[in-house]
Amino acid sequence: MFFLTDDRMPLPEPVFADENGLLAIGGRLTLKRLIEAYSKGIFPWFSEGDPVMWWSPDPRMVLFPDKVKISKSMRQWFRKHNDYRFTRNMAFDQVIDSCAKVSRKGQRGTWITQEMREAYSELHRNGLAVSYEVWNSAGRLVGGLYGVDLKNGVFSGESMFHIEANVSKAALIYLCRTAGDYGYRIIDAQVYTPHMNSMGAQLIPRKQFLQYLK
Repeated sequence: MFFLTDDRMPLPEPVFADENGLLAIGGRLTLKRLIEAYSKGIFPWFSEGDPVMWWSPDPRMVLFPDKVKISKSMRQWFRKHNDYRFTRNMAFDQVIDSCAKVSRKGQRGTWITQEMREAYSELHRNGLAVSYEVWNSAGRLVGGLYGVDLKNGVFSGESMFHIEANVSKAALIYLCRTAGDYGYRIIDAQVYTPHMNSMGAQLIPRKQFLQYLK
């Protein structure tokens, strides 16, 4: 594990991460640093009050868009909610704010700090972070997700939210269905979660994931 005492220090290579995937501690979430990190398969993840922690886990959880699992119940959901609207990059700030504020079962607080919100909003203003939104028939934003897009064929998912049942799943399915329009060959889910596994995501060696970034 490395300590970054100066923002001009380059991030270490992912191979130096510890067994949990922690690679380095310190530095700031500058635009330059975030671009460097994601291009190397590294992402920040830390709690309010902690220093910035940089991660590159092995194995890596990824979802190939054409392998997304659409359950029978989700197919019924799409038929029932055919008046819902799906958009891309129409409400980035609303999406990231909702991801930070919407409560989740078994989770206290949020890891999306104000520093993170500002940093990813800057990425968005530079065309390197995007959001996907779901609007109900009344025109209310009821779910969505956001992530990093460095134009390298990888969508690095960061967080999702829903205030109606199944809507975050619907947003992910919409992302997968339209992935080819934006050149996404793989969706980076970072670490294993039962939810992403149920959607068809799988663990692959970090070395293999880094090849996709190249």
